[in-house]
Amino acid sequence: MKEYEQYPMWDAALPLEQRLDDLIKRLTIEEKISLIPTREAAVPRLGIPAYNVGGEAAHGVAWKGEATVFPQPLGLSSTWNTVLMREIGSVIGDEARAYHHREPERHGLTLWAPTVDLERDPRWGRTEEGYGEDPVLTGEMSAALVQGMQGNHSFYLKMVATLKHFFANNNEKDRLNCSSSIDPRNLREYYLKAFETPFVEGGALSMMTAYNSINGTPAIESPYVNDVVKGEWAMPGFIVCDGGDLSQTVNYHGYHATHAESAAGALKAGVDCLTDEVDLVVAALQEALDRDLLKEEDLDRAIRNIFGVRMRLGQLDRSGLNPYASIPESVLCAPEHAKLSYRAAAESIVLLKNDGLLPLKSDALRKVSVIGPLADAVFTDWYSGTLPYRITVLDGLRNRLTDAEILYEDGNDRISLQTQEGQVLSIGDEGTVVAVPEGGAEKAAFVHQDWGWGSHTLRSVNNNRYITLTEQGKYQAIAPEIGGWFVKEVVQFDPEIDNSSLLRTWNGIPLGLAEHQGKHVLAPVADSSEGGAVVSKANDLVIGAKEPVRLVKHVEIDGIKRAAASAKASDLSVVVVGNSPYINGKEEIDRPGLTLPSEQVRLVKEVCKANPNTVVVIVGSYPFALQELKDIAPAIVYLTHAGQELGHAVADVLLGTHAPAGRLNMTWYEDESQLPDIMDYDIINNSTTYMYHEGPVLYPFGHGLTYSPFEYNAIDAQRTKGVSGADVLKVEVQVRNAGDVASDEVVQIYGRPQTSRVKRPLKQLIGFKRIHLTPGEVQTVSFEIPVQKLAFWDVTRDRYCVETATWSIMAGRSSEDIRQTVVMEIEGEVIPARQLDLPTFAENFDEYAGVLLDECLEGRSAVRAVVSGEPLYKEDQLSWIAFLNNGTQGAHTFEARVAAFGKGGELQIRSGGPAGALLGICPVPMNDSESTPGQDRSDIQWTTVQCPLQPEQELERLYIVFQGGAAIQQFRLKC
Repeated sequence: MKEYEQYPMWDAALPLEQRLDDLIKRLTIEEKISLIPTREAAVPRLGIPAYNVGGEAAHGVAWKGEATVFPQPLGLSSTWNTVLMREIGSVIGDEARAYHHREPERHGLTLWAPTVDLERDPRWGRTEEGYGEDPVLTGEMSAALVQGMQGNHSFYLKMVATLKHFFANNNEKDRLNCSSSIDPRNLREYYLKAFETPFVEGGALSMMTAYNSINGTPAIESPYVNDVVKGEWAMPGFIVCDGGDLSQTVNYHGYHATHAESAAGALKAGVDCLTDEVDLVVAALQEALDRDLLKEEDLDRAIRNIFGVRMRLGQLDRSGLNPYASIPESVLCAPEHAKLSYRAAAESIVLLKNDGLLPLKSDALRKVSVIGPLADAVFTDWYSGTLPYRITVLDGLRNRLTDAEILYEDGNDRISLQTQEGQVLSIGDEGTVVAVPEGGAEKAAFVHQDWGWGSHTLRSVNNNRYITLTEQGKYQAIAPEIGGWFVKEVVQFDPEIDNSSLLRTWNGIPLGLAEHQGKHVLAPVADSSEGGAVVSKANDLVIGAKEPVRLVKHVEIDGIKRAAASAKASDLSVVVVGNSPYINGKEEIDRPGLTLPSEQVRLVKEVCKANPNTVVVIVGSYPFALQELKDIAPAIVYLTHAGQELGHAVADVLLGTHAPAGRLNMTWYEDESQLPDIMDYDIINNSTTYMYHEGPVLYPFGHGLTYSPFEYNAIDAQRTKGVSGADVLKVEVQVRNAGDVASDEVVQIYGRPQTSRVKRPLKQLIGFKRIHLTPGEVQTVSFEIPVQKLAFWDVTRDRYCVETATWSIMAGRSSEDIRQTVVMEIEGEVIPARQLDLPTFAENFDEYAGVLLDECLEGRSAVRAVVSGEPLYKEDQLSWIAFLNNGTQGAHTFEARVAAFGKGGELQIRSGGPAGALLGICPVPMNDSESTPGQDRSDIQWTTVQCPLQPEQELERLYIVFQGGAAIQQFRLKC
C-alpha cells in the first residue's frame, strides 16, 4: 500500500464529509488553485490523478470516437417516454465508463448533458439540443435521462450529468453579451421550473451556467446559483461555467475589468469549476487571492463540491466496491445499444398528417421512388458522437422492400461553372478547384444544393466530396460531409447580373482566382473591402485572390424534373426533406425563418403533382412552417436527425411494422409572424408557447397521429394523500384501442383554473404517460399529480400559491385534442390585497410595458425603461409598471430606492392606468458616473427619494411611469 492510501481521504468506509475534510487540509493553496480549472491537475504526492471535467453526451457519448448515437434530444423528447430515457441514459453511462477505462485522465465521467433550456422560440439555433417548450415534459424527460446516466447505486455514480445552460438561454444572437429580462413569474413558473425537476427528482449532480446575463447579471455570477440551485434545491454537486466564460465576462460583457475579479465573482456566486485556459484560470485565482478578492475558504468550498462528486465516481478509492468500475470496453456500440437506438428513433417519429395513405401495403408496391436531398443521408450535429454505421431512408426502404424496384433521385441540380472569360472550373490535383481554358480539362460537375437563405453547397460528382475552404486558403473538393464550428462547405451565390454571379465564402467574402503553383485556384479575395479573407501561408505563398471573379452557372441536369419523372413512373414516392444541423441554425446562429428551403418546397410540390401517392418525410432539428405543403401532401412524417438507425425506423413506420406514436414537444406555428422578438422572453405577456398562444397553429403541442383510433372514457379526479404524504390529484382515465393495430398511445393530462387573480395558461401539462394497447384492449391509466403543480408564483408574497379555484382537469391526445374533462374544486388560498405600505420590490409588478429588468447590487432587480438601441425598443412607447388589487388607502407619500441608468429622469405615480390621474412625480438625479446596460453596476448610486401624493385618490391600480434613465428597485406608500 502506498503511503497516501493510508490517509482517511482514501478510506471508502468513512463518511464522505470526513474524507473531504482530510483531503482539503492536506492540499496546499497552489494545489487547490490547480484543481479549479476543468482540466484538473494531478497531485502525485496524494495520489490524485489528473482529471478532465467535461465532454459531451447530448444523445450519446461524443467527441471520443465511435459510440452509439441516439436521436437528437428534441427527438428523444418526442417519444414522451421516461422509461426509454432512463435506458438511454444508462447506455450513455456505460459507454462513458468504457472510454474512461481506456484513458482515465483524458476521458472524464462528468459530461455536459442534458440541455434543459426551454425552447420558447423555435428560431433558436440550438433547438435540436433541448426537450421542447414545456417545463413539465422537459423536466421529467431530462430527469429520467439523468437517472439512467448516473446509475441507481446508493453511493457510487456511473457518471455525472451536467445540466445546461442555467438559465434563460434561448437565443444565439449576441449570446456572449446579451441580457435576458425575466420577471419573477416567468422565472419561477417557466425557466427555473424545467431545471428543478432533474435536480430534485433526477438527482443531477452538476450544472453549467449560461453565457448570457439574466436581468443584467452574467449567469456565471447569478444569485440564483447559490440561492436556488444550492439553496432551495439543495443540489450537493458542483457547478461549472460554460467554455471560455471566465474571460468572456471581461471581454464581452464588460462586467469586470480583470479576470481576477471575474474569477472571484464566479466562485463567490457558487461556480466551483472554471472552463477556460488553465493558465488564465490559475493566474486569475492567484491574483484574486493576492488582492483579497477571494479567501482560501472559497477555494475549499469549491474543492469540497468537486471532490464530493469525484469520490462518488470511485476516485481516491481502494475498496473495490464500485460496481461501475468493471464495465468493460466491449459495451461500446454493443448490439443491444444499437437496438435501443432503433427503438428511440422509431418511438420519436411523429405522424403529422395521414389521409389514409399510411401504413403502406408493401405487397402492392412494385416500384418506389425515394427522392430528396436527405433521402440518402444521415447527418450528425456538433454534439453528435461518431456514428458506427448509418442507415439512410433509402437504405431502410431497400432493406425492407426487397421485392420492389427502388428508384432514387436527390432532387438536386448538377451544374458546371465557368468564368465570363470562358474558363471552366475543374477538379485538379488533390481535389483543388481550378479554372482552366474550356477544353483544357474535364469541366467539373457539381451537385448543387440550395439550403435556403443564401446558403449553398457544391459536391463534386467525380469524387462525391464537398468543396471546402482549406487551411491553405484555397477551395478543394475533399470534405466527405458538411460540418465544423465554421462551416466552410457553405458558399453563397449573389443574385445574377448579366447571367453571372459572384460566389462567396460562408462568411460573405467574395471568391476569385489566385495564382498558385502555376494554376488558377479558387480562393477568397485577400484584403477584401468586405471583411477580408482568412488566408494562411503555404509554401511561403499567401493563397488569396486579388479580385472577385463572376461565374456563369450552367444547369447540366435539372434535379427536380428528374425527381418528378421518377415519381410519375412509380407506385409510390417518398420525399425526404429537412435541414442540415450545420446550416442556417446552429450554435452561434439563430434560424432566419421557420420554412423549409424554397427549393425543397418546390421539389415536394412537383413530386406530389406527378404522383398523388407521396409521403413527405421531414428530417429536421426544428419545427417548420409548412405553408401550402400541409394541404398538398397526403401523408407527412416528422423526426429529428435520429442517429444510426434512422432509415430502418422510418421504413418500419411507413410500412406499419412499427406503429407511430411520437408527439410534438413544441408548437408548430403557421409562420414567424406569430412570434415576438427573439429577445423577448416573456411567454405570458406575449402569449407564446401552447400555454398562452390564442391564435391558430399549424400543429399543436402534443400532436401526433396513430394508425389506430383511441377512445377516452370515464375520467375521474380526486384529491388525496400521496406516498410522500403530500396532497396529490389522483387522476384516472379509461383508454381503449378502438382500431385493429397494436399501438402506443401518449395520454396527456392538462389543467386549467376557471378563475384566477392573474393570467394563467390556457392549458398546462401536469402529467403524461406512454402506454401500449393491443386492438380492443382497455386500460385505466392512473396519475398521481402533486397539487403543488397547480401553483403559480405569487409576486405579492414571493412564494408559490395554490389558489382556491374551480379547475378543469383534461385528458387528451394533444393540447388541442381533449377527449375527457372533469371539473373539480381545489381548496387553496385566497390571495390578500397588496399592502403597498410595506416595502414592495419593483420587479414584482402585475403588468408592464416598455421596461427591462436589470441588475441592482442592493438585491433583487432594478426595473428601467427600454431605451433606443435595445432589442425591444419601440418608438413612442410608454414605459410603466402596474401594481393591482391594492388594499392600501390614505397614502400621502411615495418613497422609493432609485437610480439613474445612463441619464437622469423621473418616476410619475399615476392611478388607474399609465395615462391616468397623476398622483406625484419623483425626480431621479443623474449619477456622478454613467453606466450603460450590460456593465458592472458598482458605480450606480442608489438613493431614497420621496414625493407627496395627491390626497383622496384611488390606489387600487397603481402605475409607475418611467421617464429618462430612471430605475427603481423598491418602493412603499406612506400613510
